[in-house]
Amino acid sequence: MEGFEKKDGFEKNDRDEIFSKAIRAGKRTYFFDVKATRKNDYYLTITESKKRYDQDGKYHFEKHKIFLYKEDFEKFVNGLQETVGFIQENQTIENTGEVSEPKAVTAEYTSVEFEDLHE
Repeated sequence: MEGFEKKDGFEKNDRDEIFSKAIRAGKRTYFFDVKATRKNDYYLTITESKKRYDQDGKYHFEKHKIFLYKEDFEKFVNGLQETVGFIQENQTIENTGEVSEPKAVTAEYTSVEFEDLHE
């Protein structure tokens, strides 16, 4: 079958199983999967999976996936840390499970055009 032949000792299925970590979080499960390109460069896929029920009671899994390549790891991690830090500093979750009111914050935004995202 074309596309499934062995390349450099790796079959397609082998590339898909380099490393995987599943995180269950309430009704969602997040999967962090390390995969490799045909040239054996690793990349990360982050998948959010949530069970959804149809009107007839049957269920399916709704999935959203992000592909993250190694040249973008540092920028992605920095952006994620900054965003999570902002939330943690400006909104706390009490033992009651309720979210406190956010602090007044002024933010600077960078204008990004869709064409700029290919970097």
